[in-house]
Amino acid sequence: MTSKTAAQAHVGPAFNPHVAALPTYNAGLPVAVAREVSGHEFIARLASNENPYGCSPKVMAALASSAFEPWRYADPAARDLRAAIGKYLGIDPALIVCGNGSEEMIAAISRAFLTPGGLAVTVVPSFGLHEIEPLAVGAKVIKVPMTEDLTFDIPALEDALAQKPQVFFISTPSNPVGVTLDLAALERLAAASGESCLFVLDEAYREFTAPGFPDGLEVLRRLNVPHVILRTFSKAYGLAGLRVGYAACSSPEFARVINAAKTPFNVNAAAQLGAIAALEDDAWMKDAVGRINAERERVRKILDGMGVFMAPSQTNFLFMDCKGDSTECAQFMLKEGVILKGWREAGYERFIRVTIGAKEENEKFIGALKKWLAR
Repeated sequence: MTSKTAAQAHVGPAFNPHVAALPTYNAGLPVAVAREVSGHEFIARLASNENPYGCSPKVMAALASSAFEPWRYADPAARDLRAAIGKYLGIDPALIVCGNGSEEMIAAISRAFLTPGGLAVTVVPSFGLHEIEPLAVGAKVIKVPMTEDLTFDIPALEDALAQKPQVFFISTPSNPVGVTLDLAALERLAAASGESCLFVLDEAYREFTAPGFPDGLEVLRRLNVPHVILRTFSKAYGLAGLRVGYAACSSPEFARVINAAKTPFNVNAAAQLGAIAALEDDAWMKDAVGRINAERERVRKILDGMGVFMAPSQTNFLFMDCKGDSTECAQFMLKEGVILKGWREAGYERFIRVTIGAKEENEKFIGALKKWLAR
């Protein structure tokens, strides 16, 4: 007698089939689990693209001040934070929606603009939630593969956009690959998306980019494309643990509908205070980014000398062919005291994504990778 699957054995209220069938988000392991599995006290935490230098001292001071009242509800409209972001971007705060990380904004956009049986377009390899959240509301997702040399396939994306999706999700720089859209490519995709598609440009890693990186906000506004720009405080600003990001929308009506699709009190008081303080210390962020970018190039040169194929990166991570199964590689690395992300999307099972950490962490990774490649 064969055993029943978990779905067959389920008794009780029916699941939402769209949610029950969702793929699992590929998250990094907690450090405590890594220590237990590896037996190493020092763990190189290189899976989640966190800032190895922490956050601005102004953030810590704000959280230690009397302004932080954890017994009070935070402002559900995040007025002060939206005002600070609006001033920073030079746009009306009414166009901004703040979220519990930009991940919440992806979910809210999917709820607000996609319908069951509708269509979303994204790329592969992709940030998992660009696929998961549309699937959760019952939409279909077209995933356009990158080229063999890991660049955006603009003609293929134009073909997909010709199918008139409701939402187009794309990140630049790409997560997990690290490559960027140049101005001409961004303008081509904007023209292809049309008036009936919401162009969602995820710029979570824009602070790490080189001079000349196109400003998605300026480009899409100039071309009058319906859009939302996603940005976050988790990466360059070092606030991953506070969970705060935002959506900059092309119209107040878009912001209103996205706001309606999220939960109230979604950005907690600590996150709002911390994000405002982080914006006030742009110099700290730029210094941290400069050090991370320099370390990325140092690591890249070493790996290049080892014969490792990597995508060019304008982020705080590298996406590379590990010359074997990525899941096995990630398990091997874990036993060596290194947490990284083995990629699981079809066609990319040989790739790993590794965060650029502090020098000591990166050296631990390089040593473990040498062992993996020599096995």
